[in-house]
This record gives sequence, C-alpha cells and structure tokens, in this order.
Amino acid sequence: MLEIEQLHVGYGKVIVVRGLTISVPSGSIVALLGPNGAGKTTSVRAIFGLLPCVSGSIKLSGSLINGMTTDRVIKKGMGLVPQGRELFPDLSVLDNLLLGAYTVANKQAVRVALERVLHYFPRLSERRKQAAGSLSGGEQQMLALGRALMASPSMLVLDEPSIGLAPMVIDTVFGIIARINKEQKVSILIAEQNARQALRIADYAYVLEGGCQLAEGTPAKLMEDDAIRAAYLGTETSA
Repeated sequence: MLEIEQLHVGYGKVIVVRGLTISVPSGSIVALLGPNGAGKTTSVRAIFGLLPCVSGSIKLSGSLINGMTTDRVIKKGMGLVPQGRELFPDLSVLDNLLLGAYTVANKQAVRVALERVLHYFPRLSERRKQAAGSLSGGEQQMLALGRALMASPSMLVLDEPSIGLAPMVIDTVFGIIARINKEQKVSILIAEQNARQALRIADYAYVLEGGCQLAEGTPAKLMEDDAIRAAYLGTETSA
C-alpha cells in the first residue's frame, strides 16, 4: 500500500530524516517508533507533501506521490490524523467531520461515511452540536480520527495519537484504531512515542532515532531485543 525508499527530508539545508525505508502492506498496521525529535512527524509531513523530499521515493499503491500537493495525496486515498489534532475549535463536531469530506463530491458517500464514523464514535454523535474546543482531549482525538475517516481512505496515517491522553483513553483510542483496521481493511501507519501501546496492535514496526532507522521487525522480535526494550519499553516485558 505504502512504500518509502531512502527518503531524506529536512528543513532548508538541515537534513532531519536520512534514508528512511519502510513498507506498509495492504490491510496491515505498521508502527514508526521513536522518541521526541527522532524524525517521525517530519516523515509524516513529507508523505503528505507538507515538506519537500530532498531525495528518495514515496509510493502509494505503486504510484509515486512525491511532490504532490496535500489535497491530491488525500484524493489518492490517504487520510491524516495530525499531531495535536488541528481541529477547528469554534466549529461544531459535525462541521469538523464534514470538513474531512471536502474532497468527496458524492453526497450519499458522505452520509454513509458519517454514519460509519458515528458508529465507531458514539460520543461524537452525542456531542455533534458542541464546539470541538469544548471536548475532552480523548474526544478531540476521536474527532480528529473520525474526520480523517470521512473521505473513506484506503491508507490512514496517525501522528502521535496518544499524546496528551490518559492511559485509559489511550487504550480506548488504540482499540478503535485496531477495529477500524480489521473491519474496514484500512492500512494504517502509526508514528508514535508510546512504543508499548503501538506494538500491542501493530503487525510490524520500525524504530527511528536521530533521523535514522535503528531497528525493524515484528513486535515479538523487537520485544526480545534487550536494547530496544530498555530504551523504549521500560522494564515490563509483556506485549
């Protein structure tokens, strides 16, 4: 579904991500792990055309998307849940959701997508007339995820979905992400600091440090690596 090869990305002359090579097979959940400043968000921004690529390639379903504008990338079937959610706080929950379908011309498709999103997030249905800025952090994250789903993407990218959330809320959000992957067959890339939580639902993971790939493998393989476990997973060893 998504193939990135030898991607170099930076800000001006400063290269932040060097040689990123990852693959997200169709229907899978892949995690891009690393501490703050590792280059995860920079990589996500490059995928969506928000930062230019210095070199390397990004392919979606075999088609090169390097250099495309963000709206064209979304029309190709990509959905983004950005770090910090980036909602419109003064608009209602419903209006925020509908903005996620701005590339969809078919009104019936929008209605179907809205029903599906509210099925996954019943709290949003209860609060559809509320201003987005009045929601709790967990509800705002659900709204950001629901907004990305409104265009019925085949590939969904989430940037730090756990940030600022309480542990119980994180469990709920990641549980919904796993459900969406299983039931809607949406391929998912999660850029995440919370390695333990991401590895609970991921099929495969890549570890970034200082803009370079440090390791990759299945969750089980990474859990067996003492250095990875000590650096990213703490002392608990259960997955």
